[in-house]
Amino acid sequence: MSFDAALAAAAEAVGRGLDSLLADMPGEVGAAMRHAAGGGKRLRAFLVLESARLHGVDPAQALWPAMAIEAMHAYSLVHDDLPAMDDDDLRRGLPTVHVKWNEATAILAGDALQSLAFECAAHPELAPATRADLALTLAQAAGARGMVLGQAMDIAAETAETPLTIDQITALQAGKTGALFEWSAMAGPRMAGADPDPLRRYAQAFGLAFQIADDILDVEGDEARAGKRLKKDGAAGKATFVSLLGLEPARARAAELAEAACDALSPYGAGAGNLQDAARFAISRRS
Repeated sequence: MSFDAALAAAAEAVGRGLDSLLADMPGEVGAAMRHAAGGGKRLRAFLVLESARLHGVDPAQALWPAMAIEAMHAYSLVHDDLPAMDDDDLRRGLPTVHVKWNEATAILAGDALQSLAFECAAHPELAPATRADLALTLAQAAGARGMVLGQAMDIAAETAETPLTIDQITALQAGKTGALFEWSAMAGPRMAGADPDPLRRYAQAFGLAFQIADDILDVEGDEARAGKRLKKDGAAGKATFVSLLGLEPARARAAELAEAACDALSPYGAGAGNLQDAARFAISRRS
């Protein structure tokens, strides 16, 4: 199956699964959860499912951590869009949750999506040791040593007297963006009891390349195609890979990282072709 077909199949399977889980969530919070969890590329879920396939994990089993990471990602976007954070009114081409409903509903919907993520990661259909490991590592990736740390660093940087350096931005994005990508790619070997190091190295390069591509899109992307507000970083005077390196050097750095990600997969041979294509897609996407 080609990368495009595998990505579409992952999106379909995870979307269908989340729709089923969220169908009976009551009230405005339930409606807001369904709104937030809909759409998107499902790239993190694809990494879970593809890394599981590489290690011979049953796709039905791998679907649970794939849904977990998409629920966690959806929560992070709902909270990231809040006025106290990035204050965005558009996400995936639709009004953000706090705009469509209100801030309290957005906070509660985000909280509930985070809880759903752990419910999926620790689902009883998974073996006890597997679900314990997935839930523990997801908590570490999403929490104050991972994604939340990166977000806190990003907020602090907005009012810092001096702009961040490249090394500081790299550390920030390793948490804010990279931690969930790393968890996703390592889910397969974790479920199989295999060595996760090649996919750890893959995901670290992948996540940074993805973020540099995001910084490039913020400068030269099309807002309608991206489905979110662009050029906010420059307007805020925020230090990014593009502002510090320049547009073309940033593009070159993203390409280097994508190739480093591909190289990290050499132990898997031709079977890792879709993951290699995913790394190249991460830096060529327009949304």
